Amino acid sequence: MNKENKTYFPSIDNIKVAADTIKKVSAVTPLSHSIRYSKQFNANILLKREDLQQVRSYKIRGAYNKISSLTTKESANGVVCASAGNHAQGVALSCKLLKIKGTIYIPAPTPNQKVEQVKMFGEDYIEIKLVGDTYDDAYHAAMLECNQLKKTFIHPFNDEKVIEGQATIGLEILEQSDVPIDYVFIAVGGGGLAAGLSTVFKTLSPNTKIIGVEPEGAPSMTVSIKNNKNTELDHIEKFIDGAAVKRVGDLNFEICKANLHAMLTVPEGKVCETILELYNKDAIVVEPAGALSISALDFYADEIKGKNVVCVVSGSNNDITRTPEIKERALLYANLKHYFIINFPQRAGALKEFVVDILGENDDVTYFQYAKKTNRENGSAVVGVQLKSAYDLKPLIDRMKERNFYGDYLNDKPDLFEFLV
Repeated sequence: MNKENKTYFPSIDNIKVAADTIKKVSAVTPLSHSIRYSKQFNANILLKREDLQQVRSYKIRGAYNKISSLTTKESANGVVCASAGNHAQGVALSCKLLKIKGTIYIPAPTPNQKVEQVKMFGEDYIEIKLVGDTYDDAYHAAMLECNQLKKTFIHPFNDEKVIEGQATIGLEILEQSDVPIDYVFIAVGGGGLAAGLSTVFKTLSPNTKIIGVEPEGAPSMTVSIKNNKNTELDHIEKFIDGAAVKRVGDLNFEICKANLHAMLTVPEGKVCETILELYNKDAIVVEPAGALSISALDFYADEIKGKNVVCVVSGSNNDITRTPEIKERALLYANLKHYFIINFPQRAGALKEFVVDILGENDDVTYFQYAKKTNRENGSAVVGVQLKSAYDLKPLIDRMKERNFYGDYLNDKPDLFEFLV
């Protein structure tokens, strides 16, 4: 800790100690050459596969390093965390391996599959408490237990030992690469991983540009750096749950502000495209946050030509029940899925006319919700249409208007869209 300005920057020595601490529990994950992405971007694209950790994310590094650092008294008192995802699994496994009792607060609506994963890793060393509807509810309950019972809270990102644990990824990348790294793209949620990794590169490979990547709907680090102060957002889009926080860690903000070359926000729909591409073309399963770094490549396509680029694939804890939503968001982003209010004339044959004469040969109706109004000439329906090409949209709308079927277009009206679809 710098006593003069109170700003903490992790030291390489401490990060090396962390690497030694976690080496028995954290895998040295592969730094894999991606043939497909290298060809697509005319660059040397390397994937740091943190999705291949035992808990399927990098979170085991920081959690184990932090819990290992506790005093005998702190260990005896036990630990507490609040999480519905990867951090909970990292804490659970760390508790079992270190034989320390832990309580994990999880929001009640969390899918049972995630809860069972946490139980599997922690076994008898953890107690799970389902509390409230949101992470904030679980967090406040966890802090209450910490204060009352003098237990140690294991923060998911705003903690020195956690940051140093996550930073070990940077050491591994530099040891594994036989070429100088020009760019590293890394997902930013609370900022622990970005703070740790960027410190390693700032010290050992200062010419490497570290690009932090956030969801477009949760740009907390981007806004904070722009404002030059850690800023809490009023509202965030929670779809990319592993990287969606209203406020980044105070420690992490100061480090990232000093170390990151740039921040980039990526639309959630683009991330969904990447998830589907990785699964269909590379047989790689990633969670939304795990796809953020790769999704950023399109936005840096010109800059990274001929460069050595690392994308940190941060995790693969994806819930299969989310697949329909992921596909839907990807199609909407690609302008291949469109929703309309269609005014159907109240006469026989109107639906057939719409299907035969208005829809294109390759257009497919994927959603239809009809509401007939009595004593009206027209009845309205909300219709979802999937196109073969984005260029088919204008001709489709033109045909609707020409035959007086067109009511409204919903894709660019988010409030109405959410209400009707």
